Amino acid sequence: MNTSRSTKLLSFSALLFGALMFIASSANAAKVAGVTLAETMTVADQSLNLNGAGIRKKLFIKLYVGSLYTASGSGAASDIVNADEAMAIRLNMLSDLLTRKKMVDALNDGFKKSTGGDTSAIQSGIDQLIEVMPEKIKPGTQMTLAYEPGVGTHLMDGDQSISVIEGLEFKQALFGIWLSDKPAQKSLKKAMLGG
Repeated sequence: MNTSRSTKLLSFSALLFGALMFIASSANAAKVAGVTLAETMTVADQSLNLNGAGIRKKLFIKLYVGSLYTASGSGAASDIVNADEAMAIRLNMLSDLLTRKKMVDALNDGFKKSTGGDTSAIQSGIDQLIEVMPEKIKPGTQMTLAYEPGVGTHLMDGDQSISVIEGLEFKQALFGIWLSDKPAQKSLKKAMLGG
């Protein structure tokens, strides 16, 4: 078999395997606020399981469904935040009241809380995250923040990677927005931890 044909066959096999993995992970999906959540996802060849998911609300408005995917299934927030392991947080937007400005303000506030007010060590990562935030955040939009050890945090719009922010420290602060001692919402933190 020639090299070109072999490469095409491998590419097709990888595509087919990926499609089958997606179908398998969606078959046993959970639902939160009408949003179907896959039970598993893959980050850096590491299979992750849905740890938990809940709704982020503000003034009785459902803003988004936040879901946490981990390999170990730990319920300890500090262990998850500090771990140098593949994991992901996925946000499925529910409200058309979420604007880019509101999301940026919420992220900045969350980073301040998760770092004890000192964001200087990760400021370049915060700036990179804000730079790629979409102008319009519509209901149905799905954003995934997937951490890959040794590489960084992949920022994904749907299934498309739009940026990678390096560093474990940035990942710890980012995941801390939802899982620190001062989370975005205590009930969402509890739900993401499987409680």
